[in-house]
Amino acid sequence: MNNINSSRNKEKIAFALLWGFSVMTIIILVLILANIIINGISHLSLGFLLEEPRKMGKAGGIFSVIVSTFYIVALSTVFAAPLGVGASVYLTEYAKEGIMLKIIRFGTESLAGIPSIIYGLFGYSFFVVYLNLKYSILSGALTLTLMILPTIVRTSEEAIKAVPKSYREGSLALGATKLQTIRKIIIPTAMPGILTGLILGVGRVIGESAAVIYTAGSSLGIPHSIFRPGRTLSVHLYTLASEGLSRENTYATAVVLIILVFIINFVANRLIKNIFIAKRR
Repeated sequence: MNNINSSRNKEKIAFALLWGFSVMTIIILVLILANIIINGISHLSLGFLLEEPRKMGKAGGIFSVIVSTFYIVALSTVFAAPLGVGASVYLTEYAKEGIMLKIIRFGTESLAGIPSIIYGLFGYSFFVVYLNLKYSILSGALTLTLMILPTIVRTSEEAIKAVPKSYREGSLALGATKLQTIRKIIIPTAMPGILTGLILGVGRVIGESAAVIYTAGSSLGIPHSIFRPGRTLSVHLYTLASEGLSRENTYATAVVLIILVFIINFVANRLIKNIFIAKRR
């Protein structure tokens, strides 16, 4: 009886600690968001969103910065999504278990933890200098593709592994080829998990500055080609804050960045829910 009471007390203490840590984390997050929104929302306007930056961002808006951000996010997603999902399909459905597969998975997990500045230096050396792509949207997108690929591969691989084996066996038993089974059964079933990986990747792309500033540059103005440099929201925010150009524009840019991330996550979650609903029907 004493052992049971002791275990229950320990469980209550552990639960109280976890609850306390969770509440503390939420409070800190709310305070940070509240500070940014309170200081930035009053300076946010339609003109700020649609005007070009002036005086290196000290005045004007962030229209060209938003355009550059969308260019890099779109290109990175277009490059990384098929590569990441294709690699995860190969690792789960075609590759044989062995030492080589373990090395590949270990390498993928290790790459996911490398600091972004390392990717930035590699992107500068390889894409900007060696391939002579110079500071450009394309150099930044390719660098960010390499950076988010490990996350997409690992999350997609786990999502595909979670598909019940009976789905594969049933499809093959009905005469479908392995490729048809992957395309029409496995990928659609694993789509919510795959989309989660893509959301994480897009979120990292939007908030990244170190890797982008070394590859895409920090040039203001709308890039009329993917071979032109550009400045993303995160780089613009870093520049404004580090150089003390404009406190008002710094907070307003931070609010836009938060809203953009929120919208992407909201749309993605709605899409995932719709996929679940469609499957149940």
